[in-house]
Amino acid sequence: MMISTRQLSLKIGARTLIADLDWQVEGGQCWSIIGRNGAGKSTLLRTLAGLRQPDAGSVSVQGRPLAQWPPAELARQRAFLAQSRSDAFAYSVIETVLSARHPYHGNRYWEGSDDHRAALAALASMEVADLAERDVRTLSGGERQRVAIAAMLAQDTPLLLLDEPANALDLAHQVSVMGLLARLCREQGKTAVMVGHDLTLAHSVSTHALLLMGDGRWLAGAVADVMQAPILSDYLGHPIEIIRHGHRSIFIPTEDIA
Repeated sequence: MMISTRQLSLKIGARTLIADLDWQVEGGQCWSIIGRNGAGKSTLLRTLAGLRQPDAGSVSVQGRPLAQWPPAELARQRAFLAQSRSDAFAYSVIETVLSARHPYHGNRYWEGSDDHRAALAALASMEVADLAERDVRTLSGGERQRVAIAAMLAQDTPLLLLDEPANALDLAHQVSVMGLLARLCREQGKTAVMVGHDLTLAHSVSTHALLLMGDGRWLAGAVADVMQAPILSDYLGHPIEIIRHGHRSIFIPTEDIA
Protein backbone atom coordinates (compact mmCIF):
# COMPACT_ATOMS: atom_id res chain seq x y z
CA MET A 1 0.00 0.00 0.00
CA MET A 2 1.63 3.26 -1.11
CA ILE A 3 -0.60 5.71 0.79
CA SER A 4 -3.75 5.27 2.83
CA THR A 5 -6.09 7.17 5.12
CA ARG A 6 -8.07 5.91 8.08
CA GLN A 7 -11.18 7.72 9.32
CA LEU A 8 -9.70 10.94 7.93
CA SER A 9 -11.74 14.10 8.47
CA LEU A 10 -10.92 17.60 7.24
CA LYS A 11 -12.62 20.83 8.21
CA ILE A 12 -12.43 24.51 7.34
CA GLY A 13 -13.80 26.42 10.31
CA ALA A 14 -17.10 24.81 11.25
CA ARG A 15 -17.53 23.26 7.81
CA THR A 16 -16.70 19.60 7.25
CA LEU A 17 -15.05 19.01 3.88
CA ILE A 18 -14.30 15.30 4.18
CA ALA A 19 -15.62 12.87 6.80
CA ASP A 20 -14.30 9.42 7.71
CA LEU A 21 -12.24 8.86 4.57
CA ASP A 22 -11.02 5.27 4.49
CA TRP A 23 -8.97 5.15 1.32
CA GLN A 24 -6.15 3.00 -0.02
CA VAL A 25 -3.86 3.70 -2.95
CA GLU A 26 -1.64 0.92 -4.25
CA GLY A 27 1.65 1.19 -6.09
CA GLY A 28 1.30 1.79 -9.83
CA GLN A 29 -2.13 3.38 -9.56
CA CYS A 30 -2.94 6.81 -10.98
CA TRP A 31 -5.70 8.64 -9.08
CA SER A 32 -7.57 11.83 -9.94
CA ILE A 33 -9.24 13.86 -7.18
CA ILE A 34 -12.38 15.50 -8.57
CA GLY A 35 -14.82 17.97 -7.06
CA ARG A 36 -16.21 21.49 -7.17
CA ASN A 37 -14.22 24.53 -6.10
CA GLY A 38 -13.94 24.51 -2.32
CA ALA A 39 -14.69 20.79 -2.02
CA GLY A 40 -11.38 20.17 -0.23
CA LYS A 41 -9.20 18.81 -3.04
CA SER A 42 -6.12 20.92 -2.32
CA THR A 43 -6.67 20.64 1.43
CA LEU A 44 -6.67 16.86 1.12
CA LEU A 45 -3.54 16.83 -1.04
CA ARG A 46 -1.65 19.01 1.45
CA THR A 47 -2.76 16.68 4.24
CA LEU A 48 -1.54 13.65 2.29
CA ALA A 49 1.81 15.40 1.83
CA GLY A 50 2.10 16.04 5.57
CA LEU A 51 1.83 19.81 5.21
CA ARG A 52 -1.45 20.03 7.13
CA GLN A 53 -2.67 18.11 10.15
CA PRO A 54 -5.96 16.22 9.75
CA ASP A 55 -8.82 17.24 11.99
CA ALA A 56 -9.37 13.57 12.77
CA GLY A 57 -7.98 10.27 11.56
CA SER A 58 -4.60 9.54 10.05
CA VAL A 59 -2.52 9.26 6.89
CA SER A 60 0.04 6.50 6.32
CA VAL A 61 2.71 6.14 3.65
CA GLN A 62 3.73 2.55 2.98
CA GLY A 63 1.86 1.53 6.13
CA ARG A 64 3.77 3.98 8.34
CA PRO A 65 1.95 6.99 9.86
CA LEU A 66 3.17 10.33 8.52
CA ALA A 67 4.16 11.48 12.01
CA GLN A 68 6.69 8.65 12.20
CA TRP A 69 8.55 9.68 9.05
CA PRO A 70 11.65 11.91 9.50
CA PRO A 71 11.28 14.82 7.03
CA ALA A 72 14.29 13.90 4.89
CA GLU A 73 13.21 10.26 4.67
CA LEU A 74 9.67 11.26 3.76
CA ALA A 75 11.04 13.56 1.05
CA ARG A 76 12.61 10.50 -0.56
CA GLN A 77 9.22 8.77 -0.65
CA ARG A 78 6.80 11.46 -1.77
CA ALA A 79 7.02 14.60 -3.87
CA PHE A 80 4.45 17.39 -3.79
CA LEU A 81 3.56 19.82 -6.58
CA ALA A 82 1.77 22.87 -5.20
CA GLN A 83 -0.98 24.62 -7.12
CA SER A 84 0.98 27.89 -7.16
CA ARG A 85 4.39 29.16 -6.15
CA SER A 86 6.25 32.41 -5.64
CA ASP A 87 9.84 32.88 -6.81
CA ALA A 88 11.42 35.52 -4.61
CA PHE A 89 15.04 34.92 -5.62
CA ALA A 90 16.95 34.82 -8.88
CA TYR A 91 17.61 31.09 -9.09
CA SER A 92 18.34 29.59 -12.46
CA VAL A 93 16.15 26.82 -13.82
CA ILE A 94 18.88 24.20 -13.32
CA GLU A 95 19.44 25.35 -9.72
CA THR A 96 15.71 25.12 -9.06
CA VAL A 97 15.55 21.54 -10.30
CA LEU A 98 18.77 20.54 -8.55
CA SER A 99 17.30 21.70 -5.24
CA ALA A 100 14.92 18.74 -5.47
CA ARG A 101 17.93 16.44 -5.04
CA HIS A 102 18.68 17.77 -1.54
CA PRO A 103 16.91 14.91 0.33
CA TYR A 104 19.59 12.53 -0.97
CA HIS A 105 22.56 14.43 0.40
CA GLY A 106 22.14 14.90 4.14
CA ASN A 107 24.64 17.53 5.23
CA ARG A 108 26.29 17.91 1.83
CA TYR A 109 25.37 21.10 0.02
CA TRP A 110 26.78 20.38 -3.41
CA GLU A 111 25.45 18.42 -6.33
CA GLY A 112 27.26 15.56 -8.00
CA SER A 113 27.21 14.35 -11.57
CA ASP A 114 24.32 11.98 -10.82
CA ASP A 115 22.23 14.93 -9.65
CA HIS A 116 23.00 16.91 -12.78
CA ARG A 117 22.11 13.96 -14.97
CA ALA A 118 18.80 13.52 -13.14
CA ALA A 119 18.03 17.24 -13.36
CA LEU A 120 18.87 17.52 -17.06
CA ALA A 121 16.88 14.38 -17.88
CA ALA A 122 13.87 15.79 -16.02
CA LEU A 123 14.15 19.12 -17.85
CA ALA A 124 14.40 17.29 -21.17
CA SER A 125 11.28 15.24 -20.39
CA MET A 126 9.40 18.52 -19.84
CA GLU A 127 10.91 20.08 -23.00
CA VAL A 128 12.58 22.91 -21.07
CA ALA A 129 16.24 21.81 -21.19
CA ASP A 130 17.03 24.87 -23.30
CA LEU A 131 15.92 27.07 -20.38
CA ALA A 132 18.43 25.60 -17.91
CA GLU A 133 20.34 28.85 -17.36
CA ARG A 134 17.31 31.15 -17.37
CA ASP A 135 16.19 33.00 -14.24
CA VAL A 136 12.98 31.30 -13.12
CA ARG A 137 11.42 34.73 -12.58
CA THR A 138 11.59 35.41 -16.33
CA LEU A 139 9.61 32.31 -17.36
CA SER A 140 6.04 32.25 -18.59
CA GLY A 141 3.44 30.55 -16.41
CA GLY A 142 3.48 27.41 -18.53
CA GLU A 143 7.27 27.24 -18.63
CA ARG A 144 7.45 27.68 -14.85
CA GLN A 145 4.92 24.89 -14.37
CA ARG A 146 6.97 22.51 -16.49
CA VAL A 147 10.10 23.40 -14.50
CA ALA A 148 8.21 22.66 -11.27
CA ILE A 149 7.16 19.26 -12.64
CA ALA A 150 10.75 18.62 -13.75
CA ALA A 151 11.91 19.28 -10.17
CA MET A 152 9.34 16.76 -8.93
CA LEU A 153 10.60 14.18 -11.42
CA ALA A 154 14.21 14.83 -10.41
CA GLN A 155 13.26 14.17 -6.78
CA ASP A 156 12.64 10.60 -7.97
CA THR A 157 10.10 9.44 -5.42
CA PRO A 158 7.70 6.50 -5.73
CA LEU A 159 4.73 8.70 -4.74
CA LEU A 160 3.75 11.85 -6.64
CA LEU A 161 1.15 14.26 -5.24
CA LEU A 162 0.19 16.89 -7.80
CA ASP A 163 -2.19 19.82 -7.41
CA GLU A 164 -3.43 20.73 -10.90
CA PRO A 165 -0.34 19.63 -12.87
CA ALA A 166 -1.91 20.83 -16.14
CA ASN A 167 -2.39 24.36 -14.75
CA ALA A 168 -1.12 27.09 -17.14
CA LEU A 169 -0.03 24.54 -19.75
CA ASP A 170 -1.06 24.81 -23.39
CA LEU A 171 -3.09 21.98 -24.89
CA ALA A 172 -0.13 20.04 -26.29
CA HIS A 173 1.76 20.14 -23.00
CA GLN A 174 -1.34 19.24 -20.99
CA VAL A 175 -1.61 16.05 -23.01
CA SER A 176 2.12 15.27 -22.93
CA VAL A 177 2.54 15.91 -19.20
CA MET A 178 -0.50 13.87 -18.21
CA GLY A 179 0.55 11.10 -20.57
CA LEU A 180 4.01 11.06 -19.00
CA LEU A 181 2.52 10.72 -15.52
CA ALA A 182 0.36 7.82 -16.68
CA ARG A 183 3.40 6.08 -18.19
CA LEU A 184 5.42 6.52 -15.00
CA CYS A 185 2.68 4.69 -13.12
CA ARG A 186 2.18 2.04 -15.75
CA GLU A 187 5.81 1.35 -16.68
CA GLN A 188 7.83 2.30 -13.59
CA GLY A 189 5.33 1.46 -10.86
CA LYS A 190 5.16 5.00 -9.52
CA THR A 191 1.95 6.17 -7.87
CA ALA A 192 0.29 9.47 -8.77
CA VAL A 193 -2.50 11.30 -6.95
CA MET A 194 -3.50 14.49 -8.71
CA VAL A 195 -6.11 17.21 -8.60
CA GLY A 196 -7.57 18.37 -11.90
CA HIS A 197 -10.67 19.84 -13.52
CA ASP A 198 -10.48 18.40 -17.05
CA LEU A 199 -12.65 15.29 -16.77
CA THR A 200 -11.77 14.00 -20.23
CA LEU A 201 -8.04 14.25 -19.55
CA ALA A 202 -8.41 12.74 -16.08
CA HIS A 203 -10.40 9.80 -17.44
CA SER A 204 -7.87 9.17 -20.20
CA VAL A 205 -4.86 8.82 -17.88
CA SER A 206 -6.25 7.72 -14.51
CA THR A 207 -6.91 4.24 -13.22
CA HIS A 208 -9.00 5.48 -10.26
CA ALA A 209 -10.84 8.57 -9.08
CA LEU A 210 -11.79 10.05 -5.73
CA LEU A 211 -14.84 12.31 -5.85
CA LEU A 212 -15.37 14.92 -3.14
CA MET A 213 -18.75 16.52 -2.48
CA GLY A 214 -17.43 19.20 -0.11
CA ASP A 215 -19.91 18.40 2.66
CA GLY A 216 -18.14 15.35 4.04
CA ARG A 217 -19.31 12.88 1.42
CA TRP A 218 -16.87 11.13 -0.90
CA LEU A 219 -16.73 8.26 -3.37
CA ALA A 220 -13.63 6.33 -4.45
CA GLY A 221 -13.10 3.61 -7.03
CA ALA A 222 -11.97 2.67 -10.51
CA VAL A 223 -12.72 5.32 -13.14
CA ALA A 224 -15.21 3.02 -14.88
CA ASP A 225 -17.22 2.78 -11.67
CA VAL A 226 -17.20 6.37 -10.41
CA MET A 227 -16.71 8.56 -13.49
CA GLN A 228 -20.26 8.01 -14.70
CA ALA A 229 -22.51 10.84 -15.86
CA PRO A 230 -25.14 10.68 -13.07
CA ILE A 231 -22.49 10.42 -10.33
CA LEU A 232 -20.34 13.24 -11.71
CA SER A 233 -23.39 15.42 -12.26
CA ASP A 234 -24.26 15.01 -8.58
CA TYR A 235 -20.77 15.69 -7.25
CA LEU A 236 -20.05 18.60 -9.58
CA GLY A 237 -23.47 20.20 -9.26
CA HIS A 238 -24.03 20.37 -13.02
CA PRO A 239 -25.37 17.89 -15.59
CA ILE A 240 -22.59 16.00 -17.35
CA GLU A 241 -22.93 14.13 -20.63
CA ILE A 242 -20.45 11.49 -21.78
CA ILE A 243 -19.82 10.98 -25.50
CA ARG A 244 -17.94 7.93 -26.72
CA HIS A 245 -15.47 8.56 -29.55
CA GLY A 246 -13.59 5.41 -30.49
CA HIS A 247 -11.85 4.27 -27.31
CA ARG A 248 -12.19 7.69 -25.70
CA SER A 249 -14.81 9.11 -23.38
CA ILE A 250 -15.44 12.84 -23.72
CA PHE A 251 -17.11 14.61 -20.81
CA ILE A 252 -19.28 17.60 -21.68
CA PRO A 253 -21.29 19.85 -19.35
CA THR A 254 -24.80 20.12 -20.75
CA GLU A 255 -26.15 23.58 -21.42
CA ASP A 256 -29.67 24.72 -20.65
CA ILE A 257 -30.10 27.68 -22.99
CA ALA A 258 -33.44 29.42 -22.60
